[in-house]
Amino acid sequence: MSERVAAKRILVTGGARGLGAAIARRLAADDAVVFIADIAREEGEALASEIGGYYFDLDVSSEANWISVIAEIETGFGGLDGLVNNAGIATSKGGEDIETIEIEDFNRIFSINVVGTVLGCKHAIPLMARSGPGSIVNLSSIAALIPAAFVVSYGASKATVAHLSRSVAHHCAMRGYGIRCNSLHPGQVRTDMMNGIIERVGRDTNMGTEKAGEVFDGQIPLGCPQEAEDIANGALYLLSDESRYVTGTQLIVDGGMTLSN
Repeated sequence: MSERVAAKRILVTGGARGLGAAIARRLAADDAVVFIADIAREEGEALASEIGGYYFDLDVSSEANWISVIAEIETGFGGLDGLVNNAGIATSKGGEDIETIEIEDFNRIFSINVVGTVLGCKHAIPLMARSGPGSIVNLSSIAALIPAAFVVSYGASKATVAHLSRSVAHHCAMRGYGIRCNSLHPGQVRTDMMNGIIERVGRDTNMGTEKAGEVFDGQIPLGCPQEAEDIANGALYLLSDESRYVTGTQLIVDGGMTLSN
């Protein structure tokens, strides 16, 4: 590997599985010091051991948890150079369109996807400003950019993350912190979360999971499946010095899905 983030201290939330795990592995392969933060301790500790990183228990919706983790990183490692706010959920117990949505589900999704991202930025920025320069990557989605009537809570939360990222970028630039902030927008990566969405759409439309998967795949202009590594490579770029002049922007990695919407 090219060591594009060598020695950079980078925290990845939701890093125990899915996209977070792929990002953690990619960063470690380029010699970053990777902190995996998650509520899945067994998986997180196993991954940390595999890549030579460090695991922290973190419920991203808890401000007390954030304060504790950031303090541990400062005490143990002296600073923070990168933050990937990846932790997120999409599942609901009730409906996901605007007429059947359960507000309890809406609030739960926002507490992880939005509040978790806000708290991550709030508590990482002061440490990054003292030890920087630094880079923040907030995981959004193409659901933030195109109508997503079948995942209205998730889409709204990710649109909020995209807007928040621009505000954070502007705040850090105006304060002279040397911290960049960008949003990263995956398309369809077959993580457990994406598979859950496909299964629910297949069930709700009576087309079945297999047919629903074919419909989703048919929306990708490049015509090939997207891999978690595609998103990890995008995060690597935004965290590396190669993107030193990139802030407040949206990196869309979707195989062209947004081109036809």
